[in-house]
Amino acid sequence: MISIEHVSKTYLHAGRSSQVAALADINLEIGDGERFGIIGMSGAGKSTLVRTINLLERPTEGRIVVDGQDVTGLTGQALRAYRRRVAMIFQNFGLLAQKTVLDNVCFPFRAATGRVTPENRERALELLDRVGLAEKASSYPSQLSGGQQQRVAIARALACDPEVILCDEATSALDPKSTNTILKLLRDISRETGVTLVVITHSMDVVEKICTQVAVLDEGRVVEQGPVERVFAAPVAEATRVLLGKVDWDA
Repeated sequence: MISIEHVSKTYLHAGRSSQVAALADINLEIGDGERFGIIGMSGAGKSTLVRTINLLERPTEGRIVVDGQDVTGLTGQALRAYRRRVAMIFQNFGLLAQKTVLDNVCFPFRAATGRVTPENRERALELLDRVGLAEKASSYPSQLSGGQQQRVAIARALACDPEVILCDEATSALDPKSTNTILKLLRDISRETGVTLVVITHSMDVVEKICTQVAVLDEGRVVEQGPVERVFAAPVAEATRVLLGKVDWDA
C-alpha cells in the first residue's frame, strides 16, 4: 500500500523570490497490485507527483508511506534499497546508447552490487524473452524501434523484482500500435506478478485500457478520483470533462 499524505511541493520561481506550488495537499492511497492512473493536462503536476513516490523529488510538506513505513526521509543505503523496490519507466526510454540490450537490462544488477553475475545475465535473458526481445540481446538501442526500446526499458525495470513500477508518460512517444503492445504487456505483467503500476498520462485512452483506479490532477490538486468506470461515466470536475472531451470546445 502506498499512502500519499498531505503532500505539497513548492519551487522557488527562477529569478524571483516567490514560490510556485507544483503540488498542493495531495492525498491518495494506492493498493497493492493496483493499476492506478494519474491523469491531467500539461503542467498539472503529474510527473512531480510520481517523482515524489520514489523520492526523486522530496515533498516540501507531507509524507510518503509504503507498507506502513514512512519513506520520506530515507537517505543513503536505505534510500537505494527502497528505490530498487520502486522501478521507473520514462517517456524517452532512458537506455544507455553505448550498451547492448542485454547490458542495459543488466544495469540494475551492476548498480546494486558493482558487478553482473552469470545468474544476472540469465535472469536478464529471461526478462528479454518475457517482453518478446530475446533475439535482440546483442543489439544496441539505436537498432531498435521506439516500441522495442520501451520493451527493453520494461525488462530493465523488472530486473530487481520491484514491488511498484512508475510509468511516466511511458507511451506518449509511441505510435498507436506500439502503445497498445506496451499497455498490454504492462497489464499482463501486473496480473502475473502482482506488481503495482502507477501510470502517469494525459491520455484518457491509456487510463481506460490499463487502469482500475484514477486520480485527476488540475493545477497541482486532486480534483477527482475513483474507479475508472465511474469517473469516465459521470465526471464531476471540469478538468475531467475537458480530458474526456465532454465540453463544448467551440463555445
